[in-house]
Amino acid sequence: MQDAEDALERASRAASGFPKEERLKFSEVIYDLIAALQSDVWKPIYDEYPDLAPEYESFEPPTICSELTWEEVELPPELTEDDVDEILFSLLRSHWQKVALVLANTRDICYIEGFSSDYEIFAARLRWLSDKDKIEGIGDLRMWRHSEVRLKD
Repeated sequence: MQDAEDALERASRAASGFPKEERLKFSEVIYDLIAALQSDVWKPIYDEYPDLAPEYESFEPPTICSELTWEEVELPPELTEDDVDEILFSLLRSHWQKVALVLANTRDICYIEGFSSDYEIFAARLRWLSDKDKIEGIGDLRMWRHSEVRLKD
């Protein structure tokens, strides 16, 4: 079973080279399979044999962290769209990073710059940038711990 989970993770990484539309479809299927493997296979085993369960694992299926869209965002007066883009692009790299990591790092920059640091604003902008093909995203970007972003090649 661990081999199956590892294979799904490798398949997910391999999909990062697919064109965006296929990558999104493939990623959704892979994430559903991983969630099913964790909740339907591993969880019952670990429930019956708790001493086998790794302590660091979370067996809750991926959940949506925010539904906020960029069109619904109302920026605080001290923060402009250009500020949001500048912060995000300063954090993005050419390699994949979890959306949750990028959002956590926005907090530090916002603190230094004296901006409000609402994760949902930055998450909505990441989704918008990905939808407009300004950056690349894999997975459902509303699920911060289960999706990744990077700069376009």
